[in-house]
Amino acid sequence: MNNSDIVLRLKDITRSFGSLVANDRVSFDLRRGEILALLGENGAGKTTLMNIIFGHYVADQGEVEVFNRVLPPGSPKAAIAAGIGMVHQHFTLAGNLSVLENILIGTRSLISPQSGEKAARKKIMELSEKYGLQVDTAALVRDLSIGEKQRVEILKVLYRDARILILDEPTAVLTPHEIGNLFNTLRRFVSQGLAIIFISHKMNEIMEISDSVVVLRQGKVTSRVRTAGTTIHELAKAMVGSVITIREREPLKPGERVLEFRNLSLKKGLEDVSLSVRSHEILGIAGVSGNGQVELADVISGLLKPVRGVFLVHGKPVPAPSPIEMLSKGVGRIPEDRIQDGLIGDMSVWENLGLENYRDYSPFGLLRLKALRDNGRKLVKEFDVRCQSIFQPARLLSGGNIQKLILARVLSPHPGIILANQPCWGLDIAAAAFVGNRLLQARERGAGVILISEDLEEVMGLSDRIQVIFEGRLSDSMRPEEVTPEELGLLMTGHVNITANHNFDREFEYAS
Repeated sequence: MNNSDIVLRLKDITRSFGSLVANDRVSFDLRRGEILALLGENGAGKTTLMNIIFGHYVADQGEVEVFNRVLPPGSPKAAIAAGIGMVHQHFTLAGNLSVLENILIGTRSLISPQSGEKAARKKIMELSEKYGLQVDTAALVRDLSIGEKQRVEILKVLYRDARILILDEPTAVLTPHEIGNLFNTLRRFVSQGLAIIFISHKMNEIMEISDSVVVLRQGKVTSRVRTAGTTIHELAKAMVGSVITIREREPLKPGERVLEFRNLSLKKGLEDVSLSVRSHEILGIAGVSGNGQVELADVISGLLKPVRGVFLVHGKPVPAPSPIEMLSKGVGRIPEDRIQDGLIGDMSVWENLGLENYRDYSPFGLLRLKALRDNGRKLVKEFDVRCQSIFQPARLLSGGNIQKLILARVLSPHPGIILANQPCWGLDIAAAAFVGNRLLQARERGAGVILISEDLEEVMGLSDRIQVIFEGRLSDSMRPEEVTPEELGLLMTGHVNITANHNFDREFEYAS
């Protein structure tokens, strides 16, 4: 390849936020027909860099060239006109509008919204056929599957004649089958001359789909390599500066049942659900978002009360669960939304660490502030929560450090039951390994863990047993070695009907 193949060039991009240098003289090229993976820890500067390319941020210094022309800074309109399209991790679609209407938003006059629909529909159909992105333009977006919604997002940028695609965590909510379809589509893109920046935390996917990898650490480029000439371990070391240790799940004989549902139902969201988790065990709940995971977690947390069925904790019925009752029964809760539900952002780090056990530091109703702060310092050190001080607002922490803070608060009392809801969502490989290692340590200590996740690699790597949730129903349990990711994916998307026999005797046939 020669310089004429370069479609995007970053030259010494630097951007600071106060004393924090998010991007430090970042330079690299993207070529026509190339899939370049961008890898880095949470807080390494990936999002800032993409926002500069797309015009949401203006660099303090440096410039972006697109097809050998300098891109005007701070203008998303100029970026789109230059052929850059960005597909965000969280879809920006209007569920009450059709596929066609979503694709056309922002491309036509509000005075005559119906003009040009025939030509638009024809162009979308041509793009669908060219790239294998079949969609029904008349369908309402709210009725589409996750994979279909992603196709609509991609078609939105292709409709605007994008020749450079930025994909931010594109596989985060996809099943294995949908990931395979996406990768086939990406290969079609590059065969037609498009260029792609692929942002992901999943090393196996980066190794499978990318041609080259750029690694960012603390805002700087630490590595630019051809994918075929590197390994996962080398990339991980370039990303964090050291070797990442991931614990293996050792075989353990489970103990007594610590939490159990029997034919439990809610007014909406769960129907005839049965599960059981024992001490020294991790039960993985796999499913595509929106199939009852929120309701399942809310029952275990005490936020929702069942209308039918039996809920047992340590063998005793819990007819009307409440959050304070579940805490008193030794249930530790890692919420799905770490920012909205996991902390109070304007409170300090030490205050957030004491939110759920402050009563232990308040004899006669008076808070022992020094003891609470000393406890905060101890937990920050033990769980490697990287902060300027325990007095800084928790909202200033990175996503990975917020999750470490929540883990410290939840796991330090050594709860007997742990609800881990999407605990590694959006975390880099180092932070995800830290979370997984801590859950395995809790299992070894004797906790029973309910792990709810959409990431099959995470579920299969950490779980002793797996159940799939689809449309509010749970499958019977399976051992990870008895099932493939593809088979789980079919269950997750309803291509195979869930039939739960709830054969608990079979579930607990473990080797001594």
